[in-house]
Amino acid sequence: MNYRNPIVAFFHEHLPKREALLGQLWRYCITGGVAFALDFGLFALFLYVCDLHYLLANLFGLVGGLVVNYLISIGWVFTACERNFEKKKAFEFFLFSLIGILGVGLNQLLMWLMVGVMEWWPMVSKMIAAILVLMWNFGGRKLLLFRVKKEPV
Repeated sequence: MNYRNPIVAFFHEHLPKREALLGQLWRYCITGGVAFALDFGLFALFLYVCDLHYLLANLFGLVGGLVVNYLISIGWVFTACERNFEKKKAFEFFLFSLIGILGVGLNQLLMWLMVGVMEWWPMVSKMIAAILVLMWNFGGRKLLLFRVKKEPV
């Protein structure tokens, strides 16, 4: 396939195929990076510009990242998989969000431990928490929502 955008073309040529678990994980990491960029930007905005408490600023960032992650995941990451609840989109989004909400809880707990208890710098703590929660979210979503590969046509 010929892509006009050189960045998209690079990723298409160099990433493992979507059918492979590794290909999905790589795409999910890229998706997570895009979602995290929005999440991190919103976190910094609400923390430093709006002067909100770090846990509230974190929550706003996470919600923005969740929406972006869902849209990219169903449109790019897991396209080689049957969507277990494709015909029940509201339920699919509910499960996707539930996994994400549990991830938010895990993220908040990690942020509280690292910033509130161990007194680490919030921005470093945010990065560490994001990596750990990314693995949780990928695993949960893969197992519950996108487990079965599509039949070749």
